[in-house]
Amino acid sequence: MAFTLRQLQFFVAAAEHGSVSGAAKALAISQSSVTEAIKALEADLGITLFERRARGIAITNAGHQFLRHARKIRDDVSDARRAFQIEVAERTGELRLGVTSLVAGYGLAETLSRFRRTFPAVHITAIEDSGEYLEHLLIGGEIDVAFLLVSNLHNRHAFQVESIAASAMRLWLPLGHPLAAKEAIELDEVAREPLIMLSLEEIEESTERLMASLGARPEVAFRTRSVEAVRSLVATGVGLAILPDLIYRPWSLEGDRIEIRDVSGDLPTVQVGMAWRRGAPLSEITRDFVRLAQSSF
Repeated sequence: MAFTLRQLQFFVAAAEHGSVSGAAKALAISQSSVTEAIKALEADLGITLFERRARGIAITNAGHQFLRHARKIRDDVSDARRAFQIEVAERTGELRLGVTSLVAGYGLAETLSRFRRTFPAVHITAIEDSGEYLEHLLIGGEIDVAFLLVSNLHNRHAFQVESIAASAMRLWLPLGHPLAAKEAIELDEVAREPLIMLSLEEIEESTERLMASLGARPEVAFRTRSVEAVRSLVATGVGLAILPDLIYRPWSLEGDRIEIRDVSGDLPTVQVGMAWRRGAPLSEITRDFVRLAQSSF
């Protein structure tokens, strides 16, 4: 029997929330409905999508690959419905978009692809730069909207902000690391480990502030602006990292497993969203992009 759109939606929700209970809560359905849908989907595909663990579920390599297809199918259906609600052929104009490096690789491509399919006559120009510089461009009216971590805005009072998703900071570890076996990991235990620092979007500054709250100076094993380098370095045991869920993937490019764990304490949460100049009315084109970005996340 072919899988259904409903099963895909349940699978995507479980993957995004990291648990059956989280998916059930988000979808306002029973946990058994989610579990049954995932089992039926696995049976139809002939693969295992999740590893069942005492602390929840972890997506498998095959599940991670299928997740991309499932999201595309879900979004294509949404776009098809949207096409009949909007007179897309008559919508023309220009969208001037700014995006930060961290967000550019995690959600932007899918959002832009969907927007182009829905509004093929709209011309899009995009620039990638630091959040601080994008704020400058917004204030100067050189871009219409910025796609970035709105929790890191320097001049928040100058912007209208639309949060799209919250992303918790968690600990990344290699498979088999001693801390991965603990039920609760304390921040002072992390402070004794070598760390991989991602020098993007004030992530390094946030990590250093956390360590400073303990009176500790972190041992930095490596600094990089590459998320893929962080994955490889963590997976091979060079160091641990404290990074947002937004950029977590369970495998490095070399195919090594990366574990993720909660840390006891008050770790920050980053907010992904859109920002535009306060007092500047959004065009219909920009408003449609914001709505579509919300549904993509």
